[in-house]
Amino acid sequence: MTDTGPAASRVLRPPERYHLGGSLRSLAMGAHDPCARFVDGTFWWATRTPAGPATLALRRSGADLVADGYGPGADWALDRADAVAGLRDDLTDFDRLAAGHPLVDRLARTHRGLRLPATGQVFPRLLRAILEQKVTGKEAFRAYAATVRRFGAPAPGPLTGLWTPPEPAVIASTPYWVFHPFGVEQRRAETLRRAAAEADRLERCADPVEATGRLTAIAGIGPWTAAEVVRIAFGDPDAVSVGDYHIPNMVAWALAGEVRGDDARMLALLEPFRGHRGRVCVLLEAGGHHAPRFGPRMPIRSFARF
Repeated sequence: MTDTGPAASRVLRPPERYHLGGSLRSLAMGAHDPCARFVDGTFWWATRTPAGPATLALRRSGADLVADGYGPGADWALDRADAVAGLRDDLTDFDRLAAGHPLVDRLARTHRGLRLPATGQVFPRLLRAILEQKVTGKEAFRAYAATVRRFGAPAPGPLTGLWTPPEPAVIASTPYWVFHPFGVEQRRAETLRRAAAEADRLERCADPVEATGRLTAIAGIGPWTAAEVVRIAFGDPDAVSVGDYHIPNMVAWALAGEVRGDDARMLALLEPFRGHRGRVCVLLEAGGHHAPRFGPRMPIRSFARF
């Protein structure tokens, strides 16, 4: 790598009991995500910024959180470091809502240090979400990693094997058949190309509502994909992944003791937590409250709809 030391650093003050790993786990697609990963207690996140590529490294130092920035976009990344770490996450009124259900109340207390990150970037998470549509987690990771390594670039900083995400314009101009060797069929490839062509407009969205509207106006993108994106890009605590194969069952089991549930039942059970419905789903998953499985074991994130 070209850079060995950070271009700049910043010290952040996380809240008491803040949990770095739990808060940032959702930014990485497993332990080997080409764009984000934990290495020896430090979280590395590579991105593209208006000033150029950047890598943000977040690590604990006593009670503090140290943010190191690498590359031309280091200052941009450091300006957003607190949001990426989840330190801008607003838990206003959540304690009152959580108190209405004993399990949610207990999880809210147990996982008090878990905060929702907000990257401020739509397309990098959209790239991953589209490749996760209606396939197993293994298939999605293969397609995502291959796409990043084919169209992205090595990230600035000292960590070997970290990549910046592809530029949307490159994805938009690539014929759909180029994605076939990565296990991406024409439908998802064309959805990805359409989304990349709209990336500039998507990045200008002011809030999750506007972003959801623009995302779901793109053919091939539905409520599941939009929720996965706005939860990460905006830190939206109310984003619910309607259409997921497993989440309705998890919610029905955890909140009502029902082994199976559909989207309508899930939304009804989450309604008392409106404003923080997505946060409740995150807490249930963090607490391991998955519904009993019948039949062969299936990957947690497989078979999501659009």
